[in-house]
Amino acid sequence: MSLTRGKGGATARKAANSSVVDTGARWGLAARGVLYLLIGLLALRVAFGGGGKEADSSGAIRELAQQPFGKILVWAVGVGLVGMALWRLSEALFGASGPDGKKPGKRLLSAGRCVFYGFMAYSVLSFALSSRGSKGSDAKSQDFTARALDLPLGRWLVGIAGVVVIGIGIGVGVRAVLRKFHKHLKKGQMSQHVRRAIDVLGISGGVARGLIYAGVGVFVLSAAAQYDPDRAKGMDGTLRAFADTPAGPWLLALIAFGLLLFGLFSFALARYRRV
Repeated sequence: MSLTRGKGGATARKAANSSVVDTGARWGLAARGVLYLLIGLLALRVAFGGGGKEADSSGAIRELAQQPFGKILVWAVGVGLVGMALWRLSEALFGASGPDGKKPGKRLLSAGRCVFYGFMAYSVLSFALSSRGSKGSDAKSQDFTARALDLPLGRWLVGIAGVVVIGIGIGVGVRAVLRKFHKHLKKGQMSQHVRRAIDVLGISGGVARGLIYAGVGVFVLSAAAQYDPDRAKGMDGTLRAFADTPAGPWLLALIAFGLLLFGLFSFALARYRRV
């Protein structure tokens, strides 16, 4: 009986490490790259007064749908995000690549990423099927916050969620600066120039992404403190808030450029990341 279970486990692990998962992961990384490139471009429009569209994943998908062969492109991104979710699921079940990939903390992180990309994939594919966009990130954040505040101890739960998101943002930025992504790269296939370019993309893009997560967390924390769900913001509202700082639209433009670099970094990972 134990031998049968052992064979079953080995078969499952082999399936998790198959070329199908590898292809899905790389397709998913490329799809993420497309979304961040579009979000960065939309944020640049906002920074310089030409952006009515939301600078978040919903706005990016609407923008993509308006391009030639837009419907096909939206489907391609949605399927890629499904591949990303399945890759993270395989990591949660069987462990990720690297010496510490089977640690419980790493598996739990992969499970969280699986849920995140699963929701993103659902949103994109729903748009592809119905051509009706989902709510923007601000509306989603406010709806979620309002429901959470109505729960027992809801104010504390929302506050804790805000602190967690701030922590995630700080962690994303710090890990980018420390170049933690190095341990996942196929360095033997990269020239020195490629390594340097990926460092620039990974650090700049990761810091910009971390700032946005931290900003979202600050607004969620503010919503808890003021007991006002309307104070919560998603990616779009957080990006626009950067333009209201003393640095003005130039800070938003700088962060938008960082998002563009993160999109390129995602394409680089699609080529050079160990899966």
